[in-house]
Amino acid sequence: MSGAGIKHALIFAAGRGERMRPLTDATPKPLLKVAGKRLIEHHLEKLALAGVREVVINTSHLAERFPAALGDGARWDLRIHYSYEGPTPLETGGGMRRALQWLGDAPFIAVSADIWSDYDYAQLAARGLPAGDAWAHLVMVPNPDFHARGDFFLDGARLFDDGAGERLTFANIGVYRAALLAGQAEGAFKLLPMYQRAMRAGKLDGERYDGAWWNVGTPEQLAQLDAAVSRQRACA
Repeated sequence: MSGAGIKHALIFAAGRGERMRPLTDATPKPLLKVAGKRLIEHHLEKLALAGVREVVINTSHLAERFPAALGDGARWDLRIHYSYEGPTPLETGGGMRRALQWLGDAPFIAVSADIWSDYDYAQLAARGLPAGDAWAHLVMVPNPDFHARGDFFLDGARLFDDGAGERLTFANIGVYRAALLAGQAEGAFKLLPMYQRAMRAGKLDGERYDGAWWNVGTPEQLAQLDAAVSRQRACA
């Protein structure tokens, strides 16, 4: 199935952001600013440019701040749905499972709000899921210093928990089918066991990306990213 028609996306934004405290005591991490723009707004702009028209944002901590800051998405030519998970987040799997009511059966893009990259989501939307076979397609990056062991092995276009290939880090950017969560009841659960099940079935694809990618976990990382993006834009 081609990804050219991907119109839906999910942005994970429900985390508490403990390592980002005290900044996240009053502001959800996705609403912190980089180069004068909220982290999540960088994603919304790129998704809109990629042809996405409906975005689900899952929320928990300070959930009321999101609609107040982002509205209904009209300023990006998007329609935003807010999936409130209650005071305790449902983890990545549970959050995606709840969001399926808006995402539908077609492939959708999912990204974490607390990363920043120059990866082109239009490229991801165009690539989609190869041959109608994979349950998910994950973007992988070279292992950063703070995660030197990586996550999965990439061998050609397939991802594995162990074996041949290069061990890389999941960039928290991907395309998914609802089939990845088949048989999962609502509630809190992680995506990792779903990935492992897909790997065993030969239905988890990936690609390596060597461009700019930042995991924004601490105030120091936020400040470093802000300085880097601001410098880049000043030189553009």
